Amino acid sequence: MLHGRIVMSDVMLDRLLSCMGYRLEVVRRPVLVSLDHSTERRWRMHQALVSRLSPESLGEWRPVLSRNLERLKKSTRGEPHLGNLDRWCELVASDDVRGIRRVMTGLDTDSVQMREVSPFGGLLSEDERQRVLMEVGR
Repeated sequence: MLHGRIVMSDVMLDRLLSCMGYRLEVVRRPVLVSLDHSTERRWRMHQALVSRLSPESLGEWRPVLSRNLERLKKSTRGEPHLGNLDRWCELVASDDVRGIRRVMTGLDTDSVQMREVSPFGGLLSEDERQRVLMEVGR
């Protein structure tokens, strides 16, 4: 466990702590996430689009998404980006609005990396895009 070869569950950690006279207490509270400038900009751009995401809009956006995915596949190298492009293709092809929404708004490492190769470029109007950039402070 100390060397990271075994993933310790909460139950395992609680048992280990109880041997030493402690107990595990998990506290849930919101924590403000600090993002670097480009990560925040990508997240905000996706936030601006996600309110319009629906099965219907996904169908309307499909030609742009397909073109963007093809372009990204030609210019992208290395992992995790290539794997993430494949995942975007699967999400779009399967009309997984819920999964797409989760990636567009998520602050976990996986979602952040997925947005680095997002096919959603070009869907915001220039005015909307500029508004987001102003909010982020360019």
